Amino acid sequence: MADYPSNLRYSVEHEWIDDGTPATVGVTSYAVEALGDVVYLELPEVGAEIEAGSVVGEIESTKSVSELYTPVSGKVVEVNETAVDDPALVNTEPFGAGWLFKIEVSGEGQLLSAEEYAQHAG
Repeated sequence: MADYPSNLRYSVEHEWIDDGTPATVGVTSYAVEALGDVVYLELPEVGAEIEAGSVVGEIESTKSVSELYTPVSGKVVEVNETAVDDPALVNTEPFGAGWLFKIEVSGEGQLLSAEEYAQHAG
């Protein structure tokens, strides 16, 4: 079973979120392993108001294109331009430098603990 940081919460669509203000969102190592080498990121625009569970972008890999969901509602305040310029960061540091966007949270979707997510991901 993979290790998932216990200080984060997770969505069933394989995104993670921290409890920062603003909160940081990324994709899990499970998602990265399933995707393969990430080659392109389409992230929500700064200033966008997004709703928990909605599609907010895409992650393209050498294998496929997958939709990116947001685990929370709120206003996007920053996107990781470094990861947009170098999508391989998502592969090498999904819980670190490969984060995707920051959001001022106004509501939450269903979020799982690290233990619950590990059971969900298998």
